[in-house]
Amino acid sequence: MTAYETMYILRPDLGEEQLDQAINKYQDLLKEQGVEDIDTQHRGKRRLAYEIQNFREGVYIQMNYNGQGHAIAKLEREMRISEQVIRYLTLKHEGPAANADEDESDSE
Repeated sequence: MTAYETMYILRPDLGEEQLDQAINKYQDLLKEQGVEDIDTQHRGKRRLAYEIQNFREGVYIQMNYNGQGHAIAKLEREMRISEQVIRYLTLKHEGPAANADEDESDSE
């Protein structure tokens, strides 16, 4: 399984209950797809660098997990059609690249 990190921004005008529902929705969707070790971090409401969909702020949520690529495609499709999510990004963590950085610092 591959390690992934998804950061998404929810609308700032959502209530606390709506935020929890949205977060649980995406966690459950990943679990249904066989994703393991889901670690969700609520980063809070922050000012955006530029206006997105007429919003100047957004609620940042970060999820780290291990899974297959097909699960990510389904997650991103759901986020794309959701009106609650104003932006999202998924990164794939490469294992050997992290080890290469450690090797360079050891050689110095």
